[in-house]
Amino acid sequence: MAKKVVATLKQKGANQQVSKVIKMVKSEKTGAYTFREEVMPAEAVSEYLKK
Repeated sequence: MAKKVVATLKQKGANQQVSKVIKMVKSEKTGAYTFREEVMPAEAVSEYLKK
């Protein structure tokens, strides 16, 4: 599955490096952890993880 994701990302932004970020977030309602996945430019990863 990972190979397919990487191939798809390379086709969209040939000149731009993108990363798939998976962040674990705790739900305030239930206390359970969920995972959020996003594809973003490599420069924006550190800012996203700080939130």
